[in-house]
Amino acid sequence: MKKVIGILTVALLSVTISCKDNKEQEEGTMHNEEMQIEGHEGHDHSEMNHKDGHDHGNGESTEREITQNNTKNSATSAILDAYFEIKNGLVADSDEKAAKGGNALLTAFSKFEMSKLSEEEHKQYMEIQESAKEHAEHIVKSPIDHQREHFEALSIDVTDLITLLGTDKVIYQDFCPMANNNKGANWLSEVKEIKNPYFGSKMLKCGSIKRQIN
Repeated sequence: MKKVIGILTVALLSVTISCKDNKEQEEGTMHNEEMQIEGHEGHDHSEMNHKDGHDHGNGESTEREITQNNTKNSATSAILDAYFEIKNGLVADSDEKAAKGGNALLTAFSKFEMSKLSEEEHKQYMEIQESAKEHAEHIVKSPIDHQREHFEALSIDVTDLITLLGTDKVIYQDFCPMANNNKGANWLSEVKEIKNPYFGSKMLKCGSIKRQIN
């Protein structure tokens, strides 16, 4: 009888230990699966954020679609004069003169009369103004190499502004094939003679007239 009880006791202990081990194994498996799920969800979230950032960047680099306005408009003259002051400062290799032009450009934008613009013109003007003012602010406070980088982008803004609103000035759009790391860049000039603002005295005559406005 004692022998039978001993056998039953050993069997019961074996079952108990086996159940405990199985339970611990199942809990460990469930914990690992939960960690894998959490890690997978975190990875997806990261990919989503990266995608959003990429799309946002592409949106910013999209070129503006502006209908050409050939109106002899004097309202843009002060902005152009300030832009040419920046350009001539860079031609002369003078960061001080370029910075002075940057301040003049900020003043010209602040005094620009927007009341005569149509709703669509106003919308596009505000986009151009915001970008141009940002570049002008950098030109005011930066060394000349950095000024030239912002002048490249500013030239796009001012060209778009003239396309949008017109001008009563005779302007030349010039092109330097070596600017922007040999990708080429445009600028506007009030004179027919090529005077390169991207290289100044190093390559003053580098470039050509792309087109004449007015």
